[in-house]
Amino acid sequence: MDLLSALVDKGLRREPPTRAEALAVLATSDDDLLEVVAAAGRVRRAWFGRRVKLNYLVNLKSGLCPEDCSYCSQRLGSKAEILTYTWLKPDAAVAAANAGVAGGARRVCLVASGRGPTDRDVERVCETVSALRAEHGTAVEVCACLGLLSDGQAERLRAAGADAYNHNLNTSQAAYADICTTHDFADRAETVRRARAGGLSPCSGLIAGMGESDEDLVDVAFALRELEVDSVPVNFLIPFDGTPLAGRWELTPQRALRILAMVRFVCQDAEVRIAGGRELHLRTLQPLALHIANSLFLGDYLTSEGQSGRADLAMIADAGFEVEGGTVPAGPPEPDADADAGDGEPAGAAVPVAVRRRGAGTTLPPNA
Repeated sequence: MDLLSALVDKGLRREPPTRAEALAVLATSDDDLLEVVAAAGRVRRAWFGRRVKLNYLVNLKSGLCPEDCSYCSQRLGSKAEILTYTWLKPDAAVAAANAGVAGGARRVCLVASGRGPTDRDVERVCETVSALRAEHGTAVEVCACLGLLSDGQAERLRAAGADAYNHNLNTSQAAYADICTTHDFADRAETVRRARAGGLSPCSGLIAGMGESDEDLVDVAFALRELEVDSVPVNFLIPFDGTPLAGRWELTPQRALRILAMVRFVCQDAEVRIAGGRELHLRTLQPLALHIANSLFLGDYLTSEGQSGRADLAMIADAGFEVEGGTVPAGPPEPDADADAGDGEPAGAAVPVAVRRRGAGTTLPPNA
């Protein structure tokens, strides 16, 4: 396919595709899906080989956010039955992070709900960053995700030892008002700029499946390239009950793969991460996504449960990839005693989202 050949050539030179080319990737048919994955895989391997970087989330403060982001289970007015708790102490946060590190994670993402951190909040997070540094030295990267940054806060996090800062654009500037009214796209883009200016590696991505158009997806991908972000988490909507987007199931596994491929062709040498919702929307095609993305979150997410960490490691090994900075145990994953055997629902049915009840903020061990 001439389109894919041109995109591979541009990807190897880090030459940006045109908007028309990016839109054409999203418009390819299911018959062409494996060709699209193979072409994106050539670009991925040119920049990252067969390495997969594992990341682990620690939710430092869960729920009770004053913002009204319609996709979020922690939003103002959310009726999602998630865990809610205030700030974890540094020792509890480090204990949660250690489970992910033991599972192979090389980046720990410290996340807290809210519009943005106060100076006291930054101090709390800096204490946790320092504790992680004392525990792991430079063997583990630390990323913070605390909302909109104010002047000087990125610099303080960097001085404490943080490596990166995450703040997702989520969708295009044109569509942003459809998903949030308490802040806007420009606020988010400015925080990404503040993170970079403060010496932190900028991490920013998107959420697919919220009702956006192909044009919106392409717009946000090009905005991320323009901001020169180092890593791009690609989330797929988790339609929590009790949120405005509950019951929205727009994505097929094939559509999710095309979105990942489009992001890879636009952000060729960025770390593209398969993030929240991959189990729900990619389903049995998750291994194919590893040929496009070079990073994923291990285990659970902020307020929902993911597949077991051991299953993630087995999937990586079975697909012929290697974990960055470590080895993957051979053999199949251990059976999950809590797994639902199914009730005859067809593949892709709107199954209930499993709310996280383990890990940070509880007395139960985390999924890692």
